[in-house]
Amino acid sequence: MKKIKFAFGIHNHQPIGNFDFVFEEAYQKSYLPFLQVLKNHPSVKISIHFTGILIDWLEENHPDLLELIKDMTAKGQLEVMSGAYYEPIISVIPEEDQIGQINKLSERVRTLFDYDPKGMWLAERVWEPTLPTPLNRANIKYTILDDTHFKYAGLRDEDLTGYFLTEDMGNSVALFPINKMLRYTIPFQEPQKTIEVLREMADEEGNNLIVFADDGEKFGVWPNTYRHVYEDGWLENFFSVLEENSDWIELVHFSEALDSLKPVGNVYLPTASYAEMMQWALFPPTYKEYEKFEHILRDQNLLDHYGIFVRGGFWRNFMSKYPEVNIMHKKMLRLSRLLREHSIPEKEEYQKALDHLWAAQCNCPYWHGVFGGLYLSHLRYAIFNNLIDAEKILDKHRDLPKLEKTDFDIDGQEEILIETAVHDAYFKPDKGAILFEYDFKPAGKNLLDTMTRRPEGYHEKLKHAVFVGDYEQGNSGETASIHDLILTKERDLMSRLHYDLYERRSLIDHFLPLNCAIENFADGEFAELADFVNQPYDLENSQQNSVSTILDFRRKGELNLDGNRYEVELHKRVTVFHEKAEIQIDYELINHSSQLLNFLFAVEFNFGLQAGQAEDRYYYDENGRLNPSYLNSIGILPAAKMIGLKDEYLKIDVNLFSEQADAVWRLPVETISLSESGFERVYQSSAVLMVYKVELNEKFRFTVKQVVQSI
Repeated sequence: MKKIKFAFGIHNHQPIGNFDFVFEEAYQKSYLPFLQVLKNHPSVKISIHFTGILIDWLEENHPDLLELIKDMTAKGQLEVMSGAYYEPIISVIPEEDQIGQINKLSERVRTLFDYDPKGMWLAERVWEPTLPTPLNRANIKYTILDDTHFKYAGLRDEDLTGYFLTEDMGNSVALFPINKMLRYTIPFQEPQKTIEVLREMADEEGNNLIVFADDGEKFGVWPNTYRHVYEDGWLENFFSVLEENSDWIELVHFSEALDSLKPVGNVYLPTASYAEMMQWALFPPTYKEYEKFEHILRDQNLLDHYGIFVRGGFWRNFMSKYPEVNIMHKKMLRLSRLLREHSIPEKEEYQKALDHLWAAQCNCPYWHGVFGGLYLSHLRYAIFNNLIDAEKILDKHRDLPKLEKTDFDIDGQEEILIETAVHDAYFKPDKGAILFEYDFKPAGKNLLDTMTRRPEGYHEKLKHAVFVGDYEQGNSGETASIHDLILTKERDLMSRLHYDLYERRSLIDHFLPLNCAIENFADGEFAELADFVNQPYDLENSQQNSVSTILDFRRKGELNLDGNRYEVELHKRVTVFHEKAEIQIDYELINHSSQLLNFLFAVEFNFGLQAGQAEDRYYYDENGRLNPSYLNSIGILPAAKMIGLKDEYLKIDVNLFSEQADAVWRLPVETISLSESGFERVYQSSAVLMVYKVELNEKFRFTVKQVVQSI
């Protein structure tokens, strides 16, 4: 009789910062019922992975599940895998953090489940060839990757009948290939389909090994899967079918396969992840070309045969594609280095700082695919919140304030970093001397955690989208077939799709026509009269005294009025106070021509305060709340000298003041991205502009103050 070995793996994870109700729903619909069904089939053994984030939540909210895991592990039914505790993309964090995170989860598994883990789950299956070294140093014997990784190296399906060894600098690790077919059959097709796949791979010796490993959330959390997997009995039937065929299907843990089988061979894999992730890492023009090429191959029935030669991009390019990702990542690297350079003598305090740093390495907001990720502000907030909490511990053990000139974001240009015990203010002279990160430490909040509206490869599909309400009522018409149907949560969402020509940060200097309407500005349908936005400013002077740090920026540019060009000069003196969260910006505009110049000048600020339409987050002025006051409202305050933004949830009060202002504009910055239920508009930040009607003869001076307080 032909036999086969079958290794079944499950990975369970929720990101740092996710809502508690999401954790609870996943527990009720997936984590608990899956193990309850499995317990009733004691001869079915699987390997399971819980991220440290999820273990912490379960320990606090459902410790009985951890006891169940311990009991099933003791009986040999479960093998518990390790991993990096907070589920980072492990190849893009420092090696000390790689090893530290793995060791932390391995120790947690040993303590909670009395089990010494041999292998680990690799977040998003992002593989890089140097990983065997840190994995080996963290005592990891194996990890699990998609079979496409192996096919990119030149192997074929018939070669993937077991595990392989790879190494880096003599440090080895075993690699198990996940069978792609099983990822599609489990749990979406009848159990018998999986049996057929296994039977095709069985042989007389019974030493062939086939692997399934995937997210646990697909067993109950993914749309319509709870009914299918549990109420309709799919999982119960699946485990029963495995038991009925146990005479030729031997279920093994990955660690048992290592002990009982020899490796198929050694292999060196290229950098890779699953195919969709590599497509998402492409820039929008090539993203769309990639899709077209795949369609051509599919239409000509060539994709199955030649698909392994069609690959997307490299995961690390998310840091190039999205400056928002790059800023998070480089802030994380900076803190990782600083924590190791400065002595924190108390071990418990040092570990607490490390835990905040490691939590800020959670992968989910560091990339964007078809759903969520970077575009979810609550996930970005959790990253910066942990980074700032780690920095606050560090601040106790270093001299502050700091003024540093360095290429922070590794773009070949020097940034200016001011760090105090109260706030951090980071500037980019080469991009308009903008403020690109502002960390208000009392609240642990980066107020410039914003998103720029930019093209996405999938935006083309929005033209063909159907309003979800029409689809549910059966009125979708001929817009799309049911197989290609794309839904939107709002009607006419295409009209809301706008792109920015600059990063949504603060201290952005705009020269605008006198008749520029706020609606045109909000939609990005306006023209700059001068060449200052995104352009380099000279840093003429930087000085630090006991009270503040002062930066003097200057740029000469051209102002285009009525087809004529005039030379204008802008001085921007930024004073960052050390012991209070206050920044003063003194402007001077100089006319180098003899012509009187008339235009609007506006200084743009952006504030990412999480919720656009919540009662506890609102605009106000000297007379109280505005009407409307929501942070996603649009409007003009004529003759206003101040505006406030209050976030009672985060306990933050932001004020902007300017005695010389002629008006204050406020408008929301909203992106359009995909969610599981279709295209949706997402509030990202509030843009506030201090606007001046300038009649520039020789010089025009004004001052803006930004003051942030806790409430």
